[in-house]
Amino acid sequence: MGYLYYGHYAQYYEIGRTEMIRSLGLTYKTMEMEMGVLMPVMSLQCRYVRPARYDEEITIRTTLRHLPGKTITFHMELFNEKGKLVNGGTVKLCFVEVDTGKSIAAPPYLLEKLQPHFAEV
Repeated sequence: MGYLYYGHYAQYYEIGRTEMIRSLGLTYKTMEMEMGVLMPVMSLQCRYVRPARYDEEITIRTTLRHLPGKTITFHMELFNEKGKLVNGGTVKLCFVEVDTGKSIAAPPYLLEKLQPHFAEV
């Protein structure tokens, strides 16, 4: 049909989250393997604004509006080559300790990396 397959949007959200974590100097792999914290998805909300075309370059904007507590919610916006919004949504994740499988609060090392982005001017 010439349109981006609707199921791929969740993959773009994953790329956006992964790269945001990487921009903080962390990786999911480090968090899991070295720090013992998993971040499973609890929910995903997605709204389709206009179609993205097959083979069109997509820009992913990922933001956090609040410091995480027991959960973290990433806000996603996907733009086409013309800079028009094609899709938006949120992904809510929790923090789980690898060894116990129990839910925990946001790890201090993550909060430390995020805090400067929420400092009041």
